[in-house]
Amino acid sequence: MEIVTPSVEKWLNVIHAYDNEFKKWEGRTKKIIRRYRDDERQASLGNEAAKFNILWSNVQTLVPAVYAKMPKASVSRRFSDNDPVGRVASLLIERALDYEIEHYPDFRASMKNSVEDRFLGGRGVAWVRYDPHIKKQDVPENGFQVTEDIQSYEDNNPTDMTAGDEEEPEEIEYECAPTDYVHWKDFGHSSARTWEEVTCVWRWVYMTRAALIERFGPKLAKKIPTDSSPDSAQKYGSGSSYKINDRAKICELWDKESGSVYWLHESFPELLDERYDPLELEGFFPCPKPLYSTTTTDSLVPIPDFTLYQDQANELDILTDRIDGLVKSLRVRGVYDASQPALQRLLTEGDNNTLIPIDKWMAFSEKGGLRGSIDLLPIDTLANALLQCYQAQAQIKGQIYEITGISDIIRGQGAASETATAQQIKGQYAGLRLRAMQESVSMFATELLRLKAQIICTKFQPKTLLAYAAAGQMSVDDQQLIPQALQLIANTPLRNFRIEVDADSLVQLDENQAKQDRVEFLNAFSNFLREAVTAGQSTPELAPMLLEMIKFAVAGFKQARTIEGTIDVALQKLTQKSAENDANPQPTPEMLKMQSEQQAAQLKAQTDTQIQQGRAQADIQIAQMKAELEFKLEDQRQKHEVTLKMQENASREEFDKWNAMLDASTKIMVARIAANPGLDVSVIDAQAAAKDGIIQDLTGQVERHANMLADMHNNVAAMHDYSIQNAADITRRVEEASRAATAPKRIVRGPDGRAVGVEIVQ
Repeated sequence: MEIVTPSVEKWLNVIHAYDNEFKKWEGRTKKIIRRYRDDERQASLGNEAAKFNILWSNVQTLVPAVYAKMPKASVSRRFSDNDPVGRVASLLIERALDYEIEHYPDFRASMKNSVEDRFLGGRGVAWVRYDPHIKKQDVPENGFQVTEDIQSYEDNNPTDMTAGDEEEPEEIEYECAPTDYVHWKDFGHSSARTWEEVTCVWRWVYMTRAALIERFGPKLAKKIPTDSSPDSAQKYGSGSSYKINDRAKICELWDKESGSVYWLHESFPELLDERYDPLELEGFFPCPKPLYSTTTTDSLVPIPDFTLYQDQANELDILTDRIDGLVKSLRVRGVYDASQPALQRLLTEGDNNTLIPIDKWMAFSEKGGLRGSIDLLPIDTLANALLQCYQAQAQIKGQIYEITGISDIIRGQGAASETATAQQIKGQYAGLRLRAMQESVSMFATELLRLKAQIICTKFQPKTLLAYAAAGQMSVDDQQLIPQALQLIANTPLRNFRIEVDADSLVQLDENQAKQDRVEFLNAFSNFLREAVTAGQSTPELAPMLLEMIKFAVAGFKQARTIEGTIDVALQKLTQKSAENDANPQPTPEMLKMQSEQQAAQLKAQTDTQIQQGRAQADIQIAQMKAELEFKLEDQRQKHEVTLKMQENASREEFDKWNAMLDASTKIMVARIAANPGLDVSVIDAQAAAKDGIIQDLTGQVERHANMLADMHNNVAAMHDYSIQNAADITRRVEEASRAATAPKRIVRGPDGRAVGVEIVQ
């Protein structure tokens, strides 16, 4: 079915209906901005009333409370399945978004201006677009086909000197998805009660002549009048009324019902351009829901926050002006006696420790001195009135803070007696309204990033996406999954991935909290991992469930997102190992028992055989040792007997020799006595004593030889006893080995339940 292009008049009627509906709001917003900028004071030439710019103070307090730093995009798989490809794809999108919002300043400026518009006029708008930058490809000199050009020139039209000329090929140099801030006066939408009922949105873009030629071509650009320019400062009460109208006000209108985008000009009767769904966004609109202040379900006209407390702000201005007047009135004023002109110098020239001379002192003192010559205007009443104004001013500021929610901002004030838990609960519930503002800003940033992510996934070239995401710096395992991840990214990214911005990432938080979160994750993960390993070893069937529980626990900690890939790889390897164990199942307890009994029987048989062999060898060794010992003993006994016999014979021979010599000498002595009766008896006694000495010497030598023989006999006996004792020890050891071999035994098992040895039961 052919789509009928609506006329320019129809869209102008829609735009005029919006202008009539939002005319009052636009006028109110202008006044609020003038008050915020304090333009009336700048335009006046003096004698202006003192004011308290509570609007500027509130906006400067609330804007940093809801948006103080760049948002941090968080891209994750929509479902926490074990999907490595999805994890790598979400990582690529997240890194590309971070590069977009950090490298280009447009997103930062758009967010800041939109949040500021929300707290001033009550509506902030931003617009996302796709901006490819084209360049001509470098064509080599021999890349043109000269032959075809000549044939075209000769055969078709000899007078056409441009025959054969072709446009040079082009390529995308780089591409981006900028975020444009839309001024609160340059945005519009169809009349609706809620944002979900809006069918078309538009924005006004001011384009120069060069931009018109580049966008619509030189022929159409010449017909478009350049009679407009953005509103300058003079509409807000400051600056000169001089305005340069050198731009064309072009309307870019997106119609959801027809799925087309139209470009038109109020003074041009035809559509400038029309395209069917150029960005192919899921919500069609290139802008998220505006950042509203206060709206109701019957109108999208926002109510600025200042409107809700403008009466209190006016009272605050009145009190501030009166306080200024009272402060100026707090001066020392009075009258004095004209006959004493020196009194005038008392308050103008008098200094510390300075006296002023008085003429006719006696007359001056008779009049009462200073009390009788000067009278000052009382300032007690003015001072009391000033204090009352200050108190009323503080009360009105408190009312304004209650209305705007600034009172909910905890400024670190608390009693010293309060515990840390009490202060935490107080801060948690006191900032609920401020939390709602932060959530609305984070949702606005989330919708902007979702639009940018869709453009990046569907419009960017793969090489651009990989360059923005710095894919070369990813791990080797993740790089292998990039081709599959690119295919997944190109197919409905918002359906496969969840893109969000945490409200806490937009405000300045305590860095210690981030450290505590990391420590909490490490403690929880290490404790659970310790228990899981023990449970998995004891019951392998629980391993798959424990792995899923680990993934579930890790997904709950945002600080673990950077190492989630490493954890997934480790868990995948554990799963593969578990599958291998399932393919090679472990034996049942009955099988283990049978294997143990068989191993015990085999071990017992081997032990019995070894014992019998050891016993036989021990018997042989004992017999050999006994034979050797008996042989040595017999040899030593024979040698000992031979030695004893030889020594005994030698002693007997020597004794017989001495005994013969003694008998001979005795006989000679007797013969002498018989032959010589007068022989001296003393000589005989001396001879008898010499004989006795000889006999004693001989007897001592015989005894010594006898003792030596006895010692040798004792040594031989000791050697015999030692040999017998050694043989007894060997016999005892053999008997102990025999008893150990026949004693009851117990099987020793290893950690895997298998038998590794046998021990003797005592």
